[in-house]
Amino acid sequence: MPEFTAKGLEMQEAVKSYMDDFIYPNEEEYYAEYEALDNVHGTPPMMEKLKAAAKERGLWNLFIPHLDPQAPGTKLSNYDYAPISEMLGKVNFASEALNCAAPDTGNMEILNLYASDAVKQRWLSPLLEGEIRSAFSMTEPDVASSDASNIQLRIDKEGNEYVLNGRKWFSSNALRPECEVLIVMGKNDPDGPAHRQQSMIVVPKATKGISFGRDPHVFGYHDRGGHPEVIYDNVRVPEDHILGGEGEGFAISQARLGPGRIHHCMRSIGVAERALEIMVKRSLERSTFGRLLAQHGLVQDHIAEARIEIDQARQYVLHVAHLMDTVGNKAAAQEISGIKVAIPNMTLKIIDRAIQVHGAAGVTQFTPLAHMYAHQRTLRIADGPDEVHKMTIARREIRRHDPSFRMNPS
Repeated sequence: MPEFTAKGLEMQEAVKSYMDDFIYPNEEEYYAEYEALDNVHGTPPMMEKLKAAAKERGLWNLFIPHLDPQAPGTKLSNYDYAPISEMLGKVNFASEALNCAAPDTGNMEILNLYASDAVKQRWLSPLLEGEIRSAFSMTEPDVASSDASNIQLRIDKEGNEYVLNGRKWFSSNALRPECEVLIVMGKNDPDGPAHRQQSMIVVPKATKGISFGRDPHVFGYHDRGGHPEVIYDNVRVPEDHILGGEGEGFAISQARLGPGRIHHCMRSIGVAERALEIMVKRSLERSTFGRLLAQHGLVQDHIAEARIEIDQARQYVLHVAHLMDTVGNKAAAQEISGIKVAIPNMTLKIIDRAIQVHGAAGVTQFTPLAHMYAHQRTLRIADGPDEVHKMTIARREIRRHDPSFRMNPS
């Protein structure tokens, strides 16, 4: 594996110092502030102080290697960013404090790559400054959205506007007061080639015709920002809000999801590390049958297996990050699918063991483990379910031996 760059090592140390100085000492107060809010989708006041401290230390927008050099922040390669994202993953609000939180990261990337200059000025600039938040509106309640060709929301051209009609859900973040813009994927040419039927468009949240329906809870948790159903009823936006042109939606979604998937995996390794830490500490505090939990062979096995699995997973993610930096996201698609399957499953196993070591407390709100488990289980579906990624990997592997292989023999 290559070495981290001098800049990457410098930023790793800076982020570690920031976490020690600002994030870990303020965890309890952050959650206490959140519980005191009137709006379940609101932001604890402390977040603005955390963001200001991150900006002051130059720890801002670290996630986009190809971003305009004039944009605020220090941009790192995927490889250099991986250990930083892992650190941020240990505390679920840390990424937001450095303006490196999903879904904004992916939205900023595609706005930077595909938006018109006017749209960049209006929406990308405040996102880069951390002044607003955004949502990604792709999944639909009435179709299996793991197959993007199923998408039904219509994007129709009328004069110098596009008109949107349809329903989405799991538009995460959309209910936050700071969320001001949505990126929406829909169908503009239902009779065209399968991967040219879709387009992606920027839609201001305040546009007439947008309303919100159900807000699904994930394993009973009411996540900040929600995952709401968004109803688009004759929503009109200017024609220059289309991203990359008509028919480019599927290609843009793949460009967005590649980096998004590896960021999820990077953060998930941090979650696994945190779960292991919590498990070890618990094992040193509790006794059964006259011995500390840490003195039981089965618990030691849990700890050893976790250490091995995390270290293996980290090397896998670093390998994929290096591929993305050197051969590009498209060439690394199979490996990206591989980590998207492997890492959440690994993390779930470790969280599950940590829950077991905690006993009844592990499934309550008095440890972070249950919420960690819920989020990691969701990642086996978000950005493509395991089954689709495995299908992609299998097809490519088979075609190495038989380039003519097709799923349908006819």
